[in-house]
Amino acid sequence: MSFEALRIALAARTPGAAPVDEIAPEHLPPGGFARAAVLVPLHEKDGDPHVIVTRRRRDLRRHPGQIAFPGGKLDAEEEHLAAALREAREEIGLDPADARVLGALSEALVLTSPFRLTPWVASVPYPYPYALEPGEVEELLHVPLAALLARGAHRTERREAYGMLVDVHWYYWREEAIWGATARILFELLSIWRAL
Repeated sequence: MSFEALRIALAARTPGAAPVDEIAPEHLPPGGFARAAVLVPLHEKDGDPHVIVTRRRRDLRRHPGQIAFPGGKLDAEEEHLAAALREAREEIGLDPADARVLGALSEALVLTSPFRLTPWVASVPYPYPYALEPGEVEELLHVPLAALLARGAHRTERREAYGMLVDVHWYYWREEAIWGATARILFELLSIWRAL
């Protein structure tokens, strides 16, 4: 399966919007949801597709130690894709010129903090001289898509967030638990990948 086929599939669909309109006013976070974007970097290693995620530093105030995609809050008047590429440069040292953008996935709400984020998928070179931002990123992980698609690697549980019942996705790889918005983004990506 090629990343070109994924690019075509992403171009043929309309990404969904986060269900902000379904949230009752009393459940909205103060100030609403901040706009954010992440980059979902893919590469081939030994002929197998991998996704790159980071482990956030364990002493951070927000999402400590969690597995995440490089990304963050949009600057004033910044476009989502520009923010995703900027954050990937800042967090993992990926030059935007080295990312071949394949398309966008659906918006996701971050359930533990008030972010509404847009994921952008890109293919990136491998190997690559990544440079991690030491104040934010503890580790870079290259996760095989096949491992995430394996039987037993995925589960969901229902939780209440912002007054809604939502499916919280979990993926397990080696000793790692990937959950929350990162897992929800992976679920959509892997659903498209499996359909190809």
